[in-house]
Amino acid sequence: MARTTVLAAAALGGALALTAGIAAPASAHSGRPGHSGHGHGVSYVALGDSYTSGPGIPEQVDANCARSSHNYPSLVAQDQRFTAVKDVSCGGATTAEMWKPQGTNGPQLDALNRGTDLVTLQIGGNDVGFGPIIGTCAALSATDPTGNPCQKHYGASGTDQLTLNIQQTAPKVAAVLRAVRARAPHARVVVVGYPDLLPDDGVGCRPAVPFADKDFGYLKDTEQRLNAMLRRQAGAAHAEYVDTYRPTVGHDMCKAPADRWIEPLVPASPAAPAHPNAKGEKAMAVAVLDRIDPHCRHH
Repeated sequence: MARTTVLAAAALGGALALTAGIAAPASAHSGRPGHSGHGHGVSYVALGDSYTSGPGIPEQVDANCARSSHNYPSLVAQDQRFTAVKDVSCGGATTAEMWKPQGTNGPQLDALNRGTDLVTLQIGGNDVGFGPIIGTCAALSATDPTGNPCQKHYGASGTDQLTLNIQQTAPKVAAVLRAVRARAPHARVVVVGYPDLLPDDGVGCRPAVPFADKDFGYLKDTEQRLNAMLRRQAGAAHAEYVDTYRPTVGHDMCKAPADRWIEPLVPASPAAPAHPNAKGEKAMAVAVLDRIDPHCRHH
């Protein structure tokens, strides 16, 4: 068990280095996204972190940001035949990277302008601390495999630190949405939630995913709290919210390789640990498309 945890933590460390150290082409405009006739002339900008960029998924088109040509913005743009697409999502991005460069990736908000018609935004996981949380919980699992050492660790002060992290991230997301509106005042703004990473019933799959048995439910609930916060911030900003959690239930990292859309800490398909694989990116694309263009059939 300890060896499994060490291997998983090492794999995760590699992925975090990839997603933290780490644009697709831009090309015209005018029109309303998500209406019949598809997106001729629509200008689309995708903002986000590694869940948007698609680290490890072929083909990687930007090594600095671990960005894939088969991430969900690429699939959305392809389905809608948008003519101007800027995908500036970048692995490791927090809300701060909306305003500041990240390696060779400029401030993500700089991709927006008054002619932008559609914006998707998936951010907040790194502000809350997705990577360190997974690493910490994997390491602690060996100390009490059948208990909840991770939950105890983050609740040691008497207040759950992860709940606090989410509360502290809320105003940061709100600030990003205000900035998006200021720079792209005519755009349809869509906030994209995070997909289901762990079994929705809270039942774990140790040692395949090396968390303590009772921490699976705790971590699942934490992710749902993050998504609930993103939904509230979208509503407060008069933006739209896309739920990618419910459509991905049953395809979490505990499932068999053929069935899962999220890779575990030691991936079997090309993807970063604890991140969507190509199927997961496609599922998120379908969820976004169902929101922006509910009358089209997506293949």
